[in-house]
Formats: sequence, structure tokens, C-alpha cells
Amino acid sequence: MTSTSLTMSVITLAGISMVLVAPSDAHQARSGWIYPPACCKEKDVGGDCAPIPSSDVRKGAHGFSVTLRPGDHHLATKNHRFFIPYGDEIPSGDGDYHICLHPTEDNVNCFFAPPEDV
Repeated sequence: MTSTSLTMSVITLAGISMVLVAPSDAHQARSGWIYPPACCKEKDVGGDCAPIPSSDVRKGAHGFSVTLRPGDHHLATKNHRFFIPYGDEIPSGDGDYHICLHPTEDNVNCFFAPPEDV
């Protein structure tokens, strides 16, 4: 094997390894689907994405109003009110509502709604 073909083999294997490892870096919802890596920034236990009760979400004329209370999301330590304009939501992979809070509990990074609400 020439050094060029050896180098190409190493590069190919490294690329395959990165593809195979990438999904394990993202967080998984309890239902089993994986949050998109761009949404799930926190690598600590629990991550920053979690399902939220459907009772926390109201559909309005221009978007979703989300009211989080402590316990509705593992990062919520106080009451929060968020507004997510229509078009900014992402279809959830399991039919439930989910929210990703990052970099703090005061910021919505991603909001997931059931596909029928998108």
C-alpha cells in the first residue's frame, strides 16, 4: 500500500468515525428521537432540551405562547413566558411539545411542536 492510499484510508476511516459518533453527542428525548445537535448545546446530564406539558402551550393569532413553571422543564427554576412566532417552531419527532433552553433558562434555543401544529 502506498503512502497516498494509506493516507486516504485513514482520512476515510476518520470521516466514517465522525459520522458514527455524531448522534451520540446529541441528546435523546425520552421517547427515543434525537434532538437536532444545533438545538441541544448542553452536554451535562439532562441536556438543555426536554418535553414540556401540552398545557404549557397556547396557540394564538401569531404564534405559540409558552408558560413554563418550575418542574415543567428540568432547567426551569422560576416562571417563564415565551412567545414563539409561527414558522420558528420545529416539528417534534414524537408528537409532543419540547423546548431547549440555552444558554440560560431565560432563553429558548429551539421549540418543537407536534407536526399537526406546524
